[in-house]
Amino acid sequence: MKDSITQAKRPLDIPQADGDVQGRLITALLDPRRYPHPVKRVRVVETHISWVLLAGRYAYKIKKSVDLGFLDFTDLSSRRHYCEEELRLNRRLAPQLYLDVIPLGGTAEMPEISAEPAIEYAVKMRRFPASQQLDRLAEHGRILPEHMDSLAATIAHFHEALPSAEPAAGLGSAAATHATVLQTLEQLQAALAGTENEARVAGLRGAIETEYGVRKEHLERRLAGGFVRECHGDLHLGNIALIRGRPVPFDCIEFSPPLRWIDVMNEVAFTVMDLLHRQQSELAYRFLNAYLEITGDYGGLPLLRFYLAYRAAVRAMVSAVRAGQGNLPKRDKAAALASCSSFLDLATACLARQQPALVITRGLPGSGKTTFAQAALERLQAIRIRSDVERKRLFGLAALADSRSQREGIYHAEATVRTYARLHDLARELLAAGFPVIVDAAFLKREEREHFRMLANELSVPFVIASLKASSETMQSRIVKRQSESSDASEADLGVLKLLQEKEEVLAPQERAYTVEFVNEKEGFDSGDNAWKKLERLLDER
Repeated sequence: MKDSITQAKRPLDIPQADGDVQGRLITALLDPRRYPHPVKRVRVVETHISWVLLAGRYAYKIKKSVDLGFLDFTDLSSRRHYCEEELRLNRRLAPQLYLDVIPLGGTAEMPEISAEPAIEYAVKMRRFPASQQLDRLAEHGRILPEHMDSLAATIAHFHEALPSAEPAAGLGSAAATHATVLQTLEQLQAALAGTENEARVAGLRGAIETEYGVRKEHLERRLAGGFVRECHGDLHLGNIALIRGRPVPFDCIEFSPPLRWIDVMNEVAFTVMDLLHRQQSELAYRFLNAYLEITGDYGGLPLLRFYLAYRAAVRAMVSAVRAGQGNLPKRDKAAALASCSSFLDLATACLARQQPALVITRGLPGSGKTTFAQAALERLQAIRIRSDVERKRLFGLAALADSRSQREGIYHAEATVRTYARLHDLARELLAAGFPVIVDAAFLKREEREHFRMLANELSVPFVIASLKASSETMQSRIVKRQSESSDASEADLGVLKLLQEKEEVLAPQERAYTVEFVNEKEGFDSGDNAWKKLERLLDER
């Protein structure tokens, strides 16, 4: 296959393939005999910019000779270039799917695959069942929590490995981002001209402009801070497939650098938005929190609402354009308009400020603090900050790293003070940005708890202590299991448990008024438990 790519890069003197030639070529490629591997039947999937020929175990993607303004594939050399870009970009995340760029030789009526001189180029891919795309799985409620954990880890490590954009290049700047958003809104408004939704777009544009005005400087700081990178660019659920049980993103944006050189939070927002649109808020916040805990990029969250609204507008525009296609059946047109309307609803809702609140956990190792916090962040659509993770981050360690590599250790008194200070600073930033926050830490000292209560009071947000209880036997069993699996950031052992049991400071009488006790003798938490109802009541009181 590498030979094919090398040959395709030689200078060619081939006439441009126009649309009519391409039409004859696609017709000829429907013949299974044209392929150098077993093919019983060829099916073609057509989009507005490409054809995908499904032939046996493989798919061949051919770009249409079109100029849509935002892309120009009218020249054969440009189609070859963008095929090569598609291969390069997608191999970063899906090397098992994207195999090669191959020349198609011969004539339009009698094409030869992997032959020169080329009359066309195709991206050769390995096929997978469409039923394994996450959008299809979501329709049947088959996306699992562990899929979101795996996807978050994949995207987090992908983003961390990418080089940052040079600010001088202008990609990902506040002005460039603003221009992209406005272009989307203008296309959306044009597609909805004369419909009942046209006025709604104007209202949405005003709200997005207001949010942009508030966040403009933050956008520039993100660019300067290196958070604009060459991302996937189109990370909705339809572009993620379950391959051997693991979510694999595919179909990056290859035709427009400005659409993929974006803030990493812009990328994350697309997946979160798509999950929210599908009424999967628990999975959305699981994915978001898992990503944040790996990257530590809490500084991007003030931009999340802006990006969520933008991504919802993108999908509204896609639906509106589809609804405007003249040959679309009435039922499909109605469905597209309904989809557009629902995305407009979501875009507007995403810009609405949430009621921030502060929840801190309290409990000994193995009492279930992190399990509670996971359930709570999904239920409350909150952001969790974990002391075990942030403590290690302060020392340059990954969440599952063994801290014994640190000569001075990371659990001495000074390290604990630094950790709680870090948690306090993060909580302040996130509350100020309008997010409910859960701080997952032991909080065994009254002074530590009071420090966070005062923060909530200063910011006029509800404050709740979630106190976790479990028997000594249960806590010991969990600690032993956790250590044997090495699957959690906590490194507390049985000796630490015994020490903390002796040092734990009981709740003061005044603290009990805003404390909810969760008895956690089994795995997980019952959503109908009275403790949850009390927690939600306390959060709603202010």
